[in-house]
Amino acid sequence: MSADPPVPVLFSDDATSKVRELILEEGNPNLMLRVSVSGGGCSGFQYGFAFEESSDGEDLLIEKGGVRMLIDPISLQYLSGAQVDFQDGADGSRFVIKNPNAMSTCGCGSSFSTADQGETSDNPADGKGCPSGAAVHR
Repeated sequence: MSADPPVPVLFSDDATSKVRELILEEGNPNLMLRVSVSGGGCSGFQYGFAFEESSDGEDLLIEKGGVRMLIDPISLQYLSGAQVDFQDGADGSRFVIKNPNAMSTCGCGSSFSTADQGETSDNPADGKGCPSGAAVHR
């Protein structure tokens, strides 16, 4: 009997519940949450969240509680070992990524820099000018 390999990105119970709720609101059970990393943001890289109905075949597909999350191979390099979570607090509701690869993050947590990237002196990581939170694009 062999153990399942470890999942490279964790999907918290709170994130799973919120994605399930959003999919029910959309009325489309085929939707999957795409989590991505792209250049930009006040710290160098930024997280992205969007709903999609299909995978391109190279995506990592993580399923938890009937909810599916997609991560492309390039983004996975920056997200390995991370946890996708959902927080609902006094400062609002948003998806949050707890990323061990991030050497610094902006104030709102939607952008980050890595050790390979180095510090970005022209993009302060003080949260000023950051979006209010990471939104799911539909």
